[in-house]
Amino acid sequence: MSEASAARSGDGGHARMRDVAIVGGGPVGLLLACLLAQRGRDVVVLERRTVRSGRSRAIGIHPPGLRALGRVGLDAEVRGSGVEIRDGRVTCEGRVLGSMSFARAGSVWSLPQLETEAMLERRLEDLAPGALEHGVEVRTLRDRGTHVEVAGDRGDGTVAVRARYVVGADGVRSGIRDLVGIGWAPRPGRAHYVMGDTRDDTGEPSTALLHFEPAGVVESFPLPGGRRRWVAWVRRPPREAGAPQLATIVAARVDGRFDVSAAAEPSVFEARQHLAERMHRGRVALVGDAAHEISPIGGQGMNLGWLDALALDRDLAAALDAGAPLDAFERYERVRRVSASRAIRQAAFNMRMGAPAAGGRLRLRNAAVRTLAVPPLRAVLARAFTMRWL
Repeated sequence: MSEASAARSGDGGHARMRDVAIVGGGPVGLLLACLLAQRGRDVVVLERRTVRSGRSRAIGIHPPGLRALGRVGLDAEVRGSGVEIRDGRVTCEGRVLGSMSFARAGSVWSLPQLETEAMLERRLEDLAPGALEHGVEVRTLRDRGTHVEVAGDRGDGTVAVRARYVVGADGVRSGIRDLVGIGWAPRPGRAHYVMGDTRDDTGEPSTALLHFEPAGVVESFPLPGGRRRWVAWVRRPPREAGAPQLATIVAARVDGRFDVSAAAEPSVFEARQHLAERMHRGRVALVGDAAHEISPIGGQGMNLGWLDALALDRDLAAALDAGAPLDAFERYERVRRVSASRAIRQAAFNMRMGAPAAGGRLRLRNAAVRTLAVPPLRAVLARAFTMRWL
């Protein structure tokens, strides 16, 4: 039987009162749990999955995200396991439109999300053994004014948790968001992409390559182990998304300069953007993708969620020290909603820049890229790319 379902405190058979229950054990929920556990708070994480997905997902850890991971002692491990992206270059039809160094803004580190989650999970186990509960599907949530009651199912029976506060970190299809009745509003920015990882034969193991081609952008980023991620804009999802389809798209747009025919299990995804109509209700807050869906083009989503976690950690700590008042999330709502809106606007701009272009529009876009690549605007662009503006 799980700790969450078995732990009793002698108060009439109710589960013991936790400080915070986090629903969702992805990178954002795990970081928040680590931060709270580091403060000595009684935290539990309810994660629906029993096995983590091996699918290709987020890879970029920007300077603010690395500092957030450093708060729980993981920055050195990220540097030791990841690949440093030191610079970037934008081209169109073989001509360089601009390049930038991240020396001053701070490098981006490339590490597959699966490995980042594993690091966070190990760290949480060190800080609060048994805090992560796998295989729990939350079904009900009741805010009682002084605390919240959470109930869910697991293979070995039901799970019941009481906590002073609950945080929904359960992704874009958040069940917690639905349970507390918070709307999910679409925002501008929508496109389809094909993505796959392959051996890195570019000869540039620390450079992000952005090909702003007339038929649509092709991006590639270094990965650990001498590999590289390729992402290509497509007008509509192909019927088949195998390695030959990705190789054909890349070859057609960049003149066969790169061989991606051995890409492993390419996938198709639709980049969409949403913002929760509220980031909290009563004693329940939303964090990360449950609060805002940001296009992965530009790699902002996971890092933005980590900054949400830092803000929530601070506000939750203050609220718990003050006796757990109802209005714990007012400042979090104001500050993080502004940051999410800015990230959504930047991601929409990134998608527009990578869309197909021809004639005057192509010339105008290329001229804009050249202008942005010249000092002092180049430094501004580097700060935007590395999320230093957050």
